[in-house]
Amino acid sequence: MSNRRNFIKKTSIGVAGTFLSSKVSSSNFSKKNQNSMTGLPIIISTWKHGYAANEKAYELIKNGKRAIDAVEQGVKVTEADPDCTSVGYGGWPDRDGNVTLDACIMDHTGNCGSVSFLKNIKHPISVARKVMDNTPHVMLSGQGAFEFAIKNGFHKEDLLTDKAKKRWKEWLRDSKYQPIINVENHDTIGLLAIDKNGDISGACTTSGLAWKMHGRVGDSPIIGAGMFVDNEIGGCCATGVGEAVMKTLGSFLIVELMRQGATPQEACEEGVSRIVKNQNYKDMQIGYLAINKKGEHGAYAVHKGFDYALHQNGTNKMIDAQAFVK
Repeated sequence: MSNRRNFIKKTSIGVAGTFLSSKVSSSNFSKKNQNSMTGLPIIISTWKHGYAANEKAYELIKNGKRAIDAVEQGVKVTEADPDCTSVGYGGWPDRDGNVTLDACIMDHTGNCGSVSFLKNIKHPISVARKVMDNTPHVMLSGQGAFEFAIKNGFHKEDLLTDKAKKRWKEWLRDSKYQPIINVENHDTIGLLAIDKNGDISGACTTSGLAWKMHGRVGDSPIIGAGMFVDNEIGGCCATGVGEAVMKTLGSFLIVELMRQGATPQEACEEGVSRIVKNQNYKDMQIGYLAINKKGEHGAYAVHKGFDYALHQNGTNKMIDAQAFVK
């Protein structure tokens, strides 16, 4: 089932590598890496809800589990948290009052799965894992994704909590769609991990932009946009306004920059620069996290306020990322 996925992955890398090598080489980078601490295993994830997700992921890796299992179980903690208003159960709905979920997952072999526009299933990341493991496809969407989930033992649940419903009704008074920087209406959880074997995997899951148009899908379920890993190089995940990430295939770009010699920090900064160069960034937040096979990491955002959780060398801590807008 994974042959077609891996063929696409290798072909894409070859084309991108040829393109990037004509513009980027290791001599273009200053080897800047403010986050030069190394050590494996390493787990990194977006925002404050990443702290608990990291704890769960590390518990599995410490006990010898693979990175792919750790990233799935880690983000499930956030998906099930009703106080997290941007991921899974308790997520703020679209403008019609529907909670719709997007997620993707990718392992160290390049195998991957995703779901988009999924309703009434609490753990979209586990449905994405089933797509990866049990189908010849990469993505299932909407009603098809829901039916697939039900057939594979998932249960239909109402994901609109009383808190989220109340907030939605308040929004309806003015019905003004304006994502606010660093406010939890667009804050995915992306999580990357390297296990004891040195293998890397990633997961990304969200309820998307609050008050979005019904049917809108962001970057989170898009392999290469919301998340991408390459076991030879490293991985990247994104958070924020997904449209900007999709327009630049940010996570794939950042991994390819690391392939060309950039440190994770340099690659994240270049990823943000591609956004601010051609898009109106003043009212949008985008944050990137990246790790390489050495266990180095990078983090960068358009605006201040993007924090992330890092579990490395036995310590789990929150860190404020540097930003383009000072």
